[in-house]
Amino acid sequence: MQIESIGAIHSPFKAIADMPIQPSGAKGQLGRIELEPKLAAGLTDLEGFSHIIVLYYFHCAGKTALTVTPFLDPEPHGVFATRAPTRPNHIGLSVLKLNAIDGNILQVENIDILDGTPLLDLKPYVPEFDQPNEDIRTGWIRKNPAGVQTARSDQRFA
Repeated sequence: MQIESIGAIHSPFKAIADMPIQPSGAKGQLGRIELEPKLAAGLTDLEGFSHIIVLYYFHCAGKTALTVTPFLDPEPHGVFATRAPTRPNHIGLSVLKLNAIDGNILQVENIDILDGTPLLDLKPYVPEFDQPNEDIRTGWIRKNPAGVQTARSDQRFA
């Protein structure tokens, strides 16, 4: 299997420390996604969507760990029960507001991604596809769901 970057993500966050840990904690933060120019035709009709799913590579994750202590809980959890960057494949996901597209540049909002992060893929966010209709359980996060809006990153996953 081989995956290559299809662009770069640019944000105001130049260092991991003090970065928002999820888009809901990055309200109003502006950024841009620069898609490789040769792929710009793939953006056709994306401007009709208000939000996009952004998949990216946690390029500054310095390690892999199967058990982590996340930002919102002092107890350790399995990495697959968190969104920690120390996953085996270091793949991140954010749902961002899409403000505009100009050629191969996407202007986005509520960005929680480190500047210079390699872009892996973009997909339109579609509530009818992406929001389950069943009962939703949030596991250990239910203890502090609002904490994501104020929590900031540190060096624990670098």
